[in-house]
Amino acid sequence: MPRGDGRLSHELLPGEKGPQDSCGVFGVWAPDEQVAKLAYFGLYALQHRGQESAGIAVSDGANVWVYKDMGLVSQVFTEAALDSLHGHIAVGHTRYSTTGSSIWENAQPTFRSTATGHLALGHNGNLTNTHELARRVREREGSNGELPLGASASTSDTDLLTSLIASHPDLSIEAAAMEELPQVQGAYSLVFMDETTLYAARDPQGIRPLTLGKLERGWVVASETAALDIVGASFVREIEPGELIAIDEHGLRSQRFATAEPKGCLFEFVYLARPDTTISGHGVHAVRAEVGRQLARECPVDADLVIPVPESGTPAAVGYAQESGIPFAQGLVKNAYVGRTFIQPSQTIRQLGIRLKLNPLREIVAGKRLVVVDDSIVRGNTQRAIVRMLREAGAREVHVRISSPPVKWPCFYGIDFATRAELIANGLTVDEICTSIGADSLGFVTLDGLIASTNVAKDRLCRACFDGVYPVALPEPEMLGKHVLEGIESRVTESERTVVLENDGLLIQGGGAAEALNFP
Repeated sequence: MPRGDGRLSHELLPGEKGPQDSCGVFGVWAPDEQVAKLAYFGLYALQHRGQESAGIAVSDGANVWVYKDMGLVSQVFTEAALDSLHGHIAVGHTRYSTTGSSIWENAQPTFRSTATGHLALGHNGNLTNTHELARRVREREGSNGELPLGASASTSDTDLLTSLIASHPDLSIEAAAMEELPQVQGAYSLVFMDETTLYAARDPQGIRPLTLGKLERGWVVASETAALDIVGASFVREIEPGELIAIDEHGLRSQRFATAEPKGCLFEFVYLARPDTTISGHGVHAVRAEVGRQLARECPVDADLVIPVPESGTPAAVGYAQESGIPFAQGLVKNAYVGRTFIQPSQTIRQLGIRLKLNPLREIVAGKRLVVVDDSIVRGNTQRAIVRMLREAGAREVHVRISSPPVKWPCFYGIDFATRAELIANGLTVDEICTSIGADSLGFVTLDGLIASTNVAKDRLCRACFDGVYPVALPEPEMLGKHVLEGIESRVTESERTVVLENDGLLIQGGGAAEALNFP
């Protein structure tokens, strides 16, 4: 069957990349259940968190298998592939790359042989001390000759972390994680497993989300509560910052490897999380609607209709309409099936730009004064194209309202924004941005207004992309960036083998240390 190219996205314009979250993670421990299919549906619910690659690891108690490939979840997995993955534990991952290139070798879950078995790990977030972790990996490579940086030329921070946890010959996976995690800096929500146990851990700041759910006969861990819902798990709680949990036949146990210093990502409320997800006890849809109401109070305008930029702008647009008394309408129609095309458009098609994915309802917008509500402005190209398109459709006035403050700083904790030089709000005033996008007026919700709408205390939120206050110290600039590890040499682990499975994806199997020398 045709495979994904690993470059699919929901970008509205060629070259106009919106904010991208690094990944979604999912884990399930459930005897007598089809855990691979549960993981598949969980990843489906988390597809919005990453569209480059997807993978699932499964254990039957004696062996660990990993199946992964480039592309969307629906492109990577077939019914036959899922049926071949038998076991009672599964770890799933859907990726958008923030460290390491978008290549198969960096797809997750990552896999390692250990002294006690095998380790498969999925990671959401971005580490900030990758150079230090890479140095420690190289030192341990030299000590025993068995620990590679990457099984298949991987250059991700996830691979470094997997290598370090797997490098302890005298410790269990759980004990190794307790030793290594306190030395890891940055954002990480981890779901990992060996042959018998499912693990989950969250960084001391809890920057990226991670939730725990209960099945009738098992447990589920996922980036968002929406993934719990889709597999029929009831929400129990969020994994606490600095907490490591382990789930096996003896039940669930919890340990703390660091003191909690909560700094949950504020942008999860703005854009990243699904609207049907709950974060910090608050429904994301309700928060976004309240942000829209706050936006209407802070940035009123006399207009005929409020229309959203679908889909992420819809809840805030509803709130804006409720507070302002201006009627709400769907003035833009989104093509839900279009991702980034890998066919280079002609100049004629390029000029059509955004119409490939958004098109106005002329009978709705013609002759109207419009309030257009969107979630954020990064470079401004998308909003400029929308304003132009609405004017061509006959809109009399176009007033743009944004349900987040101006994004002025890049994120180093798991969101791939434009560079600081590319962020339009970093160099222009609000009035200048308004002129640049061609709107009649432009308004952003204030940072204090956004925070108040979340009902989460300001000091428990990471606001770095808005105010430049980074809760975790950053290394020197040359040690930051998506490709920071690309130059580090890697070797292939001899104790791992890969086999093509029906030319669809790749299956990695670890059969135990005793069998390692039997592999060709």
